[in-house]
Amino acid sequence: MNHCEDNNVISKMVPRTEQEIENIIKRLKRIEGQVRGVQKMVEDNRYCIDILVQISAIQAALKKVGLNLLERHANHCMLKAIRENSGEDSIRELMEVIKQFSK
Repeated sequence: MNHCEDNNVISKMVPRTEQEIENIIKRLKRIEGQVRGVQKMVEDNRYCIDILVQISAIQAALKKVGLNLLERHANHCMLKAIRENSGEDSIRELMEVIKQFSK
C-alpha cells in the first residue's frame, strides 16, 4: 500500500515546510555523494580502514537525518495526535519506528 494515498496517514501528518524539505534533501544529496565516494574508493582499491571510516561517517549522517525526522515527528505529528485524542496510537506507532531505527 502506498502511504501517500492512505488517508489515515495524511490525516495524522503535519506537512513539512518547504525549508524543512530543502534541508532534508540537501543532507540526503550530501550522503549520496559520500556513498559515491566510497564506491570510487572501492574501485580504486583503497585501504580498507579508509573505506570503513567513510562508511561510518555515512551511517552517522543517515542516523542524524533520521533523528531529526523523529524529533520533528514528535514535535508536530504527535502533538497533533495528542490534541486530537489519538495520542496512544501515535505513541505506539512511534515506538515501533524507534525499534526499527535502533537496530
